[in-house]
Amino acid sequence: MLDDELNKVNQFYKSKESEFVERGEMLNKQLQILHDLKRILSDRRHLTATCALSRSTSSIARSSDFSEEQSESPRNSSETEEVIAALEKNGVKFVNSSKSSKKEKIKVAMRIDIPATTPTKTISAVTSMLWEDLVNNPKKVRGGGEYINKKKIQCAEKMIRGAFVELYRGLGFLKTYSSLNMKAFTKILKKFDKVSNQKASASYLKVVKTSHFISSDKVVRLMDEVESLFTHHFANNDRKRAMKFLRPQHQKDSHMVTFFVGLFTGTFVTLFSIYAILAHLSGMFTASTQASYMETVYPIFSMFALLSLHLFVYGCNLFAWKSSRINYMFIFEFQASNALNYRDAFLICTCLMTGVVGAMVLHLILLSTDLASFAPHRLDFIPALLFLSFLLLLVCPFNILYRPTRYCFLRVIRNIVCSPFYKVLMVDFFMADQLTSQIPLLRHIESAACYFTAGSFKTHRYETCKSGKLYRELVYVISFAPYYWRAMQCARRWFDECNVDHLANLGKYVSAMVAAGARLTYARQPSSPLWMGIVLVTSVVATVYQLYWDFVKDWGLFNPRSKNLWLRDDLILKKRPIYYASIAFNFCLRVLWVETVMRFNNIGMFESRLIDFLLASLEVIRRGHWNYYR
Repeated sequence: MLDDELNKVNQFYKSKESEFVERGEMLNKQLQILHDLKRILSDRRHLTATCALSRSTSSIARSSDFSEEQSESPRNSSETEEVIAALEKNGVKFVNSSKSSKKEKIKVAMRIDIPATTPTKTISAVTSMLWEDLVNNPKKVRGGGEYINKKKIQCAEKMIRGAFVELYRGLGFLKTYSSLNMKAFTKILKKFDKVSNQKASASYLKVVKTSHFISSDKVVRLMDEVESLFTHHFANNDRKRAMKFLRPQHQKDSHMVTFFVGLFTGTFVTLFSIYAILAHLSGMFTASTQASYMETVYPIFSMFALLSLHLFVYGCNLFAWKSSRINYMFIFEFQASNALNYRDAFLICTCLMTGVVGAMVLHLILLSTDLASFAPHRLDFIPALLFLSFLLLLVCPFNILYRPTRYCFLRVIRNIVCSPFYKVLMVDFFMADQLTSQIPLLRHIESAACYFTAGSFKTHRYETCKSGKLYRELVYVISFAPYYWRAMQCARRWFDECNVDHLANLGKYVSAMVAAGARLTYARQPSSPLWMGIVLVTSVVATVYQLYWDFVKDWGLFNPRSKNLWLRDDLILKKRPIYYASIAFNFCLRVLWVETVMRFNNIGMFESRLIDFLLASLEVIRRGHWNYYR
């Protein structure tokens, strides 16, 4: 039986070793192509500078320089022809090439076809093609030299550098696999000797040590070769700089993070208790004062509360994935420099909520003093400054407060907003799914932006941002935007992968958009039985569609042939009742839209806003629950 396991290890190691060796050869060939292209570009620049210098000389010197150039041009042309022929054999495409005669210079436009494997390639593919064909046409190049797109060379260099980093990382994993299996065989044989009172481990260990996964040194030699190539071509012969790319340092868990999580949690609970007591004593939520206070404070602070809740739920997801040994770093293709662990997520969440509740307490105290009667609109600057500080911190260019993570988040949001033109990665559609659960947050951002940019905080005329035609149209746009982005991602994935399931998934988000639009219209015409019927039909269809996709497609449940009744064969959680409870939990939270067609009478503005906030919070919790099983 141990022989079978040894054969399995050897076969797996051999297959991966040959795969990495082949990848290394291809990357080496591509690096040589890149080097040749850069050499052609350098030669062309040198030739252009020489021609410019020759034109500035006297007529006698011009004639002699021309004769020298004529004698040198065949040599340069022949070298270029050799390089071009070698590049064509290796897959580099040349367009509009024409060789009219041996005496004429070769007019070639070099077009490097880079696949759209990263988001920015989709737009640049169209723009660069138009630029090359319409602006940088080879016929317009003075002197008839070669035109090489420098941006594409830089892009290709970046892609090859990333490929070398991934190759080195894979070789490191394979080397770790070899050492771990050697350690496993050693421990198994020692345990066998101890149980059987025999000394058979020494002879068998000799067999293990002579097996391929231990005796082969191809992986080590290939790692050394990658290090030398990367240091020479991408790090200017600086080995220390090269190792920062090839062996990035992982973040170490700090007890200070845990300490500050506890500190901010205690501070948040204390400040929130103080706020609740002050609000009750000052009568802030009575009928006479709650309208102005809720219109000013609710959009800002509920926005931060929903964001903090989502961060907390995401931290719980990270902790649950780590506990279940789910390699989310590999799944999302996170880098060690920009990935958060669950402690960091909890720290950001508690720190943010502490600042928000502190600002709420300060705002409430100032409202209760004489300053409120003297200049009430100035107090509204506190929520505005809080919102502005958060935006400035998000785009802060200094390397503080998780800058790699913040910029990675901004790049993902950019990819989502321009979904049809960007190749969809796992982290992109995962984040887009989160946005579909944060439509109330987006609407709060729109309300707050309208309130402060329109100057309504000076006059306290809240109807400016409620009854305007533009505001009513923006409500539909904001409610549709997350579903539209997600639908466009599905369309792009169908275009790239030709999988019909992505079109079916697109239909799910289209049905959600129709249901959201019907509910918004019904909220403005609550007495219309027609719109109530439309809301019921569209919402039921969208909910059934979403539940089917959640359970069958995303979670892989409801398999009638599964050995686990109506679940799936591979279960990470050993207790099956947890899955059945999760199905019921997701179903209940999916039908919360029923509240929109129920008309609650005799409730004030505070109670209405509180219900809206609770429903939005439950949707965020449902999304976090969905994330774990997804």
